[in-house]
Amino acid sequence: MATKKATKKSEGKTTLVIVESPAKAKTIEKYLGSGYVVKASMGHLIDLPKSRIAISVENNFQPEYITVRGRAKLLKELQSDAKKSKAVLLASDNDREGEAIAWHLRNAIRQKSEVPIDRIVFNEITPQAIKDAVKHPSSIDESKVNAQKARRVLDRLVGYNLSPLLWKKVKNGLSAGRVQSVALRLICEREVEVENFIPEEYWSLDADFRKGRSEFTAQLVTYKGEKPNLTNEESVKAIIAEIDGSECEVADVKSTDKSKKPQAPFTTSKLQQTAANRLGFTSKKTMQIAQQLYEGVNIGSTRVGLITYMRTDSTRISVVALEEARAWIAEKFPADLPPAAIEYSVEKKAQDAHEAIRPTYVTYTPDYVKEFLSRDQLRLYSIIWERFVSSQMASAKSRTSSVDIRAGEALFRVSSTRIIEKGFYQVIKTLASKEDREKPLPEMKVGEKLQSAAFHPEQHFTQGPARFTDASIVKTLEEKGIGRPSTYAPIISVLLERYYVTRSNKQLVPTQLGRTINEILVASFPSVVDVNFTANVEKNLDEVEDAIIEWPSMIGNFYGPFRTRLDEVMQTLDSVKGRLDETTDYVCELCGKPMLKKLGRFGFFLACSGFPDCRNTRSIPLAKCPRPGCDGEIVARRTKGRGKEFYGCTNYPTCDFITHFKPINATCPKCGQFLVEKYDKKNGSFKSCINPDCDFLHTQEDGVEAVPDSEAEGEE
Repeated sequence: MATKKATKKSEGKTTLVIVESPAKAKTIEKYLGSGYVVKASMGHLIDLPKSRIAISVENNFQPEYITVRGRAKLLKELQSDAKKSKAVLLASDNDREGEAIAWHLRNAIRQKSEVPIDRIVFNEITPQAIKDAVKHPSSIDESKVNAQKARRVLDRLVGYNLSPLLWKKVKNGLSAGRVQSVALRLICEREVEVENFIPEEYWSLDADFRKGRSEFTAQLVTYKGEKPNLTNEESVKAIIAEIDGSECEVADVKSTDKSKKPQAPFTTSKLQQTAANRLGFTSKKTMQIAQQLYEGVNIGSTRVGLITYMRTDSTRISVVALEEARAWIAEKFPADLPPAAIEYSVEKKAQDAHEAIRPTYVTYTPDYVKEFLSRDQLRLYSIIWERFVSSQMASAKSRTSSVDIRAGEALFRVSSTRIIEKGFYQVIKTLASKEDREKPLPEMKVGEKLQSAAFHPEQHFTQGPARFTDASIVKTLEEKGIGRPSTYAPIISVLLERYYVTRSNKQLVPTQLGRTINEILVASFPSVVDVNFTANVEKNLDEVEDAIIEWPSMIGNFYGPFRTRLDEVMQTLDSVKGRLDETTDYVCELCGKPMLKKLGRFGFFLACSGFPDCRNTRSIPLAKCPRPGCDGEIVARRTKGRGKEFYGCTNYPTCDFITHFKPINATCPKCGQFLVEKYDKKNGSFKSCINPDCDFLHTQEDGVEAVPDSEAEGEE
């Protein structure tokens, strides 16, 4: 009888589906049609409060959850909608965070009604995937929820205990995070390597040769049977003097074939790296656009989720997707279809909850969808589509022709590569054009005489380690097992937002504030900011998710020693606040008191020592203005719109001198003007004179005069 009553009550009711974002809700509701209502939770509705630590250490580290501020109304609406529905399907993302969101929603809804609640997951937002998920609901994965809970508790214990230490010892308002602090350490250590590197001069020697009307350039590879040691211009000139006018002949001709295999479909980290290198995207931008493609865009009158879930560390591909890709290749490029599908090994540390990132429909080629996407959406979608389709195609083959030319006792070599079988280059055209860019060599035989046209000696300097970029830091974090696909972009964003790191020429550069914090954390909590410790935490979280270990015991093993060390450091560590606020020779123009050098949100600045009676502040001068007759000084400034840093004269607008290159603590030994740090792909970071008429380039042999600290320090 009760069953019949329940059935009657549910007649005419709809099923409530709860997802995380409105865009996803809009797409899924179209697929499910009548009988379903799709609402968005807008992420977490229930979480730890921001105002306090909210972890009961005495009660087995249980978290004290609250309704997120400003989300109570939405939560009540969802509870009310659920009460009116015949069933609820929780469709948050299929990862730890998504599982936790579903867990909190289930608990909150059950407080108000007894409606049946199930969990559904999917890897792509397509009609078939959504309908299949609805047909096969499951229960919430409690172990996955526990893994999220463990990470959240651990990060809260670290962050909310280290931050007060930084407030007391460094500066109010600072914060520290478990994973971000390790990334900061890597960036700071790399910066030390960059600063300590001293470039060494070396030279190369090219020569032009002619055969009939064909002319080509070859590089010196051996001299007197050995690799040439060209350390300076004199050593190059000596070789040129020896071989100039010598008879030139072909000494050897070789041809080598090389096969290049396609790469696996994208994981999150590989997508971020490729988007950074090829498109110039930050990791944050890559994930934002990928989210749009995943949640759905309007292709004509149809709303389509164009790619699979974008947070994954697996290269696995579903059988259905492989069959679709192979069918498309068979139709378009039958000669480049391998006899069987290509499988890519999944790394042991991969969670493998999702497929690799791929297009949901291979038939939706970049050309087909380009009119419906923004420029950046199309660029990102194109590399995802190309990478997936190419992963199931034959290898590309190239042939490299190499010719050795003898001129006296010198041996020069020239090579040219051409593609002989395009294979997967058929769909990744940018790679094919790069390989085919070289000019073909004329036919030559051993013993054939050639004419020498000219010699081209060129000066070079050894390049030191490169600063991290979004691409390289993500690659390093992945290789070292730090973080997960969902955390790579937030790690970088947090460091930038806290101004521990800035971007310069797409490179990540630690600020003085970041370096100070890193020094304290490395010296006081070496285990917390240790790469191996952080990687081991990720391993432990995986074991919690696999129900191998209990999460409270994992937290307990860490917290006891950490708390003991924290109490010790709080008592013994000297404050650096006084060290960061230094007296200067500058005088406040408003009250006449000395100005202090202080560390602020955007680096060092000058502030009146008479604060709070006098609140005068100004930028620290970095250098004397190079304009003739101007007595101004160069200070750091920021544009009003995007806050981009540039450097201008204090006498503006009388003097309109500006530069986008940062002055450094040195003057040019040739003309006396200040040096700036520049960057290009050929030389990396290097020091150059601000004077356009001066050709100074800093090398190991150059003497550089330091500018007094009071005249060149920091930035606003």
